[in-house]
Amino acid sequence: MSLELSDVNRLASLARIEISEAEAAQVQQQLNQFFALVEQIQAVDTQGIEPLAHPIATIAELAQPLRDDTVTEPNRREACQAAAPAVEDGLYLVPRVVE
Repeated sequence: MSLELSDVNRLASLARIEISEAEAAQVQQQLNQFFALVEQIQAVDTQGIEPLAHPIATIAELAQPLRDDTVTEPNRREACQAAAPAVEDGLYLVPRVVE
């Protein structure tokens, strides 16, 4: 599939974009290159190949290792809440803003 200059001008009109003839010719060339690439990709035979949920999962050495969900920092809640104007049961108390 390739676009003609009239196609590019029509697309620009539909998109409410004002472009010069030189810009339209440049866009035509870029779009035609894009469509050529799409046609090249569509020509690849993918019969019998299942889609991957994530491509990196097929490469074991690159797969993201999971780590244990453990606490590695000390609990500093009381030190952080020491500067708060009002705290109750470890929670910050704030004035009501909605009636």
